[in-house]
Amino acid sequence: ESRFGTYLRQMGPGPALGVFQMEPATERDIWDNFLRYHPELVLVITATTGATGPGPHLRWNLAYQIAMARVHYLRKKQPMGGADDIAGMAAYWKQHYNTPLGKGTVDEFTANYRRYVLGQQ
Repeated sequence: ESRFGTYLRQMGPGPALGVFQMEPATERDIWDNFLRYHPELVLVITATTGATGPGPHLRWNLAYQIAMARVHYLRKKQPMGGADDIAGMAAYWKQHYNTPLGKGTVDEFTANYRRYVLGQQ
């Protein structure tokens, strides 16, 4: 069975936190190397999540986790593509979020999307 969104801390020795399994180093990089140059986004993030910087929000605050995942993608030069292309979204996620070295797979993404977004078993 898939564990999408089950864990708030990575299983084993890994540092990833929250349902999106973002590493604190990635969160810090987003704040230091992107958000500091986009104060308008900081205002939106602060207003919608209550977070003013990296910290405990990555594990406990779902709105903040969503915002950080979205900003992570926003930083990528390659556009995301259409939401109607599951295979394209899966490949984009693998390349730009999980990374080629990550344990996640395109097949797992596709199965999770079908199950949790489309409601298919």
